[in-house]
Amino acid sequence: MRSTAVAETLPGTPAEFEPLVELYQRDLYSYALRLSGNSHTAEDLVQESLARAWRSIGQLKNRRAAKGWLYTILRRENARRFERYQPVQCDVVPEDIGTECKDYDTSTEAFVLRRAIRELPAEYREPLILQVIHGYSQQEIADRLGLTSAGVGTRLFRARQKLRAVLGEHG
Repeated sequence: MRSTAVAETLPGTPAEFEPLVELYQRDLYSYALRLSGNSHTAEDLVQESLARAWRSIGQLKNRRAAKGWLYTILRRENARRFERYQPVQCDVVPEDIGTECKDYDTSTEAFVLRRAIRELPAEYREPLILQVIHGYSQQEIADRLGLTSAGVGTRLFRARQKLRAVLGEHG
């Protein structure tokens, strides 16, 4: 296999980084494209990942692990994209349609959805909003609300069931 043979000869120095890039750049781009679903984002992910790899090439001890190492860097770089993302804060379930939030959806479907969410019992509404809008993990929601992770999972499941039932009625 060509990648193994070349990877075994790399001493792990920045001077030998170029062969790694030539060898794995296409694979990294394909992986980044699958993760992001967007060619421009995939290019940025690969570039940022290779920059990180360049800075830490000395940490690569096993030459046979180069591809997996690069994939791990890329996967973590993709996760960082979401850590940096700061959504515009606005009232998720407003009482009326007016708001200062610039990207606020005023469509009929969005209005029906907001009303359905507002009508959920608080025990279901709160975990759902924390997960879907604010991006908290199930465990983070559990910690925040003083529940078990399984309890949060049950509430999220039931919240979605109730929303499907209500929204199914509205077609």
